[in-house]
Amino acid sequence: MKILHHIFIISLIVIGSSLEVAAQDWANLERFREENLNLNAPAPGESRVVLMGNSITEGWPKFYPEFFESPQYIARGISGQTTPQMLLRFRQDVIDLKPDVVVILAGTNDIAGNTGPMTLDEIHGYIVSMCELAIANDINIVLSSILPAYEYPWKKEIQPADQIVELNKRLQDYATAKGITYLDYFTPMVDSKNGLKEKYTYDGVHPNKAGYVKMSKLLKQALKEVSKRS
Repeated sequence: MKILHHIFIISLIVIGSSLEVAAQDWANLERFREENLNLNAPAPGESRVVLMGNSITEGWPKFYPEFFESPQYIARGISGQTTPQMLLRFRQDVIDLKPDVVVILAGTNDIAGNTGPMTLDEIHGYIVSMCELAIANDINIVLSSILPAYEYPWKKEIQPADQIVELNKRLQDYATAKGITYLDYFTPMVDSKNGLKEKYTYDGVHPNKAGYVKMSKLLKQALKEVSKRS
């Protein structure tokens, strides 16, 4: 019985330690660590594009895998993440992959309060910090608008529509001031309530395949603009 008791205690300690380690990885740095290590350097003449974001970016290869048939595009989206979490993993999940372009799509989970209350100034600041890291490492930027959302299914008490409009304005103004390519998903995908058009979504926040097809076309147009600026 004593041996069983000791095994039980040791098991609790191991489980507790594992949970503590998991809790410490707030930015989920482990999510793409192995994939990043196994990723080859860009081929000569290849213009690598890394998509940094949350569940909207994470879902892109699942709903529209055709877009990612080219190794040029690399998705680094993690569901539920906010901009400070993305900033913490920006070096390993973007800079170290040596892309020509980073596509930043972030902010809606901050408005939802996924990691606590956030002001628009704070959200904007974290996104600017990611842009500054990219600029410092000679990486071209496509700064994306936040997609429209009338409400969040997981936080129905929050009314995000007007905040998204305001934050997008700030992002566009920043992009214009810095000569960064701004990608406006909002205008062609918004409905009369400042929500996401029904044909582009399955839950009012996340795109369906039609939504990703539309986003892919818009992104390709933005990448052409980047190449003209370069």
